[in-house]
Parts: sequence; structure tokens; C-alpha cells
Amino acid sequence: MTKIFARLMKDESGATAIEYGLIAALISVALITGATALGGSLNNTFMSLKDKMQATEGAYD
Repeated sequence: MTKIFARLMKDESGATAIEYGLIAALISVALITGATALGGSLNNTFMSLKDKMQATEGAYD
């Protein structure tokens, strides 16, 4: 039993998998945050264009 426990304590493959999982989680959080910010910026840009086009349309009536 002590040999199995000692072997498990020396095995670092699980720690490596956890590290890769944490890196993947951090990358996904960064991507979601960036996409959210970009989405808000694009929404503001398109709303501004819409308002300008509506104002221009009203000028030719």
C-alpha cells in the first residue's frame, strides 16, 4: 500500500493536466471578455450609422 501511495505522490501527470485546464479556462475567459467588449463597440458603431442614415433620409423628404 505504501508503494502505491508513494508512486501516486511522484506522479505529476495529473498536475500537468490541471495546469493545461487552467490555461484553457483563462484563455476562454479572455476570449469571452474580448468578444463582449468588441460586440458592444460594434453595436454602438452600427447604432450611430443607423441614426446618421435616418437623419440623412429625413433631409431628402
